[in-house]
Amino acid sequence: MRVDETLKLSAVFLYVFLSCTFKGTHCELAVSPAGPPLVSAVAGSNVTLAVSFSGAPDPAVTWFMRNLPVVTWTVDSANPPDIAENRSNVLRLEKDGSLTFVNVPLEYTGNYTFEVTKSGIGKASTVFELKVFEIIQDVTLTTMPDFAIEGTERFNIQYNMKQGVIEQQMWFFNDMEIKPNSDYLMEQRSLVILEPTRSDSGRYSVSLTNPFSSVTTHINVTVLYGPDEPILEAHPAMSFYVVGDSVNLSCQAEGVPRPTVQWVFDGQNISDKEVLNLTKVQTNQGGVYTCTVLNTLTKKQRQHNISLNVYERPAGSPLCSVQSVHNNTDLQYHCRWSGGTPEAQLHFPVLSSSSSGAGNFSLNITASDNLNGRLVTCMANHPIEQNKCNVTASSPVKFLPFMRTTINLEGKIVVTIHCVSEASPGAVVSWSKGSEAVTNGAAQQISSNTTQLQIRYYNVSNFLLQNYTCTCSNPLGSQRREIQLLGPTISDSSLFPNQDGTIVTLTWEVPPTSIVTGFGIQMKGPGLLSRNLNDTKTKGRSNTFQTVLQKPGSARSVDIFDLDPKMTYWIRIIPIARMTEGEPSKVHRIGPGEGLSGPAIAGIAAGIPCSLVFLFLLAGFIYLCVDWYKNRHRQARYPVSRAVEKAITIQTDSTPHNLMHVGRKAPPDYNRLKLTPSERSVALPSFVPPPPVRVATTV
Repeated sequence: MRVDETLKLSAVFLYVFLSCTFKGTHCELAVSPAGPPLVSAVAGSNVTLAVSFSGAPDPAVTWFMRNLPVVTWTVDSANPPDIAENRSNVLRLEKDGSLTFVNVPLEYTGNYTFEVTKSGIGKASTVFELKVFEIIQDVTLTTMPDFAIEGTERFNIQYNMKQGVIEQQMWFFNDMEIKPNSDYLMEQRSLVILEPTRSDSGRYSVSLTNPFSSVTTHINVTVLYGPDEPILEAHPAMSFYVVGDSVNLSCQAEGVPRPTVQWVFDGQNISDKEVLNLTKVQTNQGGVYTCTVLNTLTKKQRQHNISLNVYERPAGSPLCSVQSVHNNTDLQYHCRWSGGTPEAQLHFPVLSSSSSGAGNFSLNITASDNLNGRLVTCMANHPIEQNKCNVTASSPVKFLPFMRTTINLEGKIVVTIHCVSEASPGAVVSWSKGSEAVTNGAAQQISSNTTQLQIRYYNVSNFLLQNYTCTCSNPLGSQRREIQLLGPTISDSSLFPNQDGTIVTLTWEVPPTSIVTGFGIQMKGPGLLSRNLNDTKTKGRSNTFQTVLQKPGSARSVDIFDLDPKMTYWIRIIPIARMTEGEPSKVHRIGPGEGLSGPAIAGIAAGIPCSLVFLFLLAGFIYLCVDWYKNRHRQARYPVSRAVEKAITIQTDSTPHNLMHVGRKAPPDYNRLKLTPSERSVALPSFVPPPPVRVATTV
């Protein structure tokens, strides 16, 4: 079969050749590519567009590049091909008319036409397409604009490369091929996302290919959105918080990038944290907190508010009181529980069911007997705590005045009488002297609260001529007290020595209405050293009282030092009203035998002889009784010998206390006061027993 085909082709060629050899014979030009009409080449390589032609000898050939002739030549001509000057370094014409590209540049890509022309025969041509490619290198993806923002019209993703000719491009989203639709638009070298949303965030890829290379590159696209409406929450969630509690306020909003947070309170920026930590909150931290969220890239922002209620319990407990109003005729019940946020609501349910107040509440009531001693309760209601207080109105009770005596700078005696009666509301005090009301003057002054009266004179005798009366009254009743002032007087005194007897403490009392401005401490005894108020030492004499110390009118005790425990001292107190001395106190004795006073010693001296007489009389009485009893029963029935008579002789016991055993007391112990023999006033009595009595009975 191959031999037959060869023979056929040879015959055809011979026919054509012979036909064209003879003059006047009809010939037709034929041109065809010797290879594929579409040729791909890498830039910088050599490539040939091969052709074949027939139909006429030595035809003229021309190569056109994009319809412009670049090479012309007559086949088998001695002249070289005519190549365009600006193409001569690239184009080469082969002897068979084929066109060779040396180091073909990228811009030589295009359509090439090969045309054969023979005069008298005509022309023939064929077309080639040359594609010059570069190796794809350094492909990058960029976006325009820089950020994809949710809700904008379009967002472009473009690719760029250092070199390369793309024959095919494919786009992918999260490794899935993108097809043109309502969401995407593919343009030259770019992918357009129409009205991007947050769901369009992800990885975008482009795959670029040509016959000689293939490159795939990626880019991550984040669609910016938000901030969404912020959500504000308090943890723990409560309707109100107590001072000292801790609470966290959180503000969260969706968005990319993460929205920034700004907390505003009372017009001030206080934090840029999503969670606002409030530790140990105070009442001034209660109010409206505003959270503003901002997308720093899109510049969009939103804000939302949250209210924080911080309550504080009022300090302490509710306080109730009652006072006089309207010229001491009505009662005003008062309830106060100050402080706190909000203020506590107060009311007296017993007195009124409709009246109330906040924080500080008063209610006026006409005074009546049924309110005297009645317990009235104030109810205090606060969101944190319910509390109450009680108050009882009562008339004044009986009282004792209190008096104080001083000397002012002018040298006057100032007597201050203080009258206060327990009452609710507090009693108003009025003063009178005799039958006249006391008014303020040079000698008398009533304090602003009327509870004190000051009387001022130089001489204490002026105080003793008048009687003063103070009256305490309130809307529920009154009490009065008369005060008669006394001169300087001491009502009682005592002496307490220390264990060694070197220091004694002298204490004394003064009647409540006695006028006393000072005290003189006087001593009598052996020579002694004592300190006075100026810390100087004085020495007393044994036969008279000497003032050793001066004490102010407020003093009620004094310590006396430097005493000799072996010596005896006598001490007394002299009350003084300015320059007037009152009656001295009783005399206190300190020293050995201090337990026996003068009257006691006199009593002991008188009692000893009386006791001796009593003892003799008692012994005689007993003797007579015994003798009478024996004489009564004496009868001579039986003779008794002298020996028996002697045997029954009775010897009386000489122990005196046996005779006094029944119904009698033992003689007193005169040494119970622990006196030494030299200190006893008389010698102790001695008892001499009676002589023995012999009793004989004759039978």
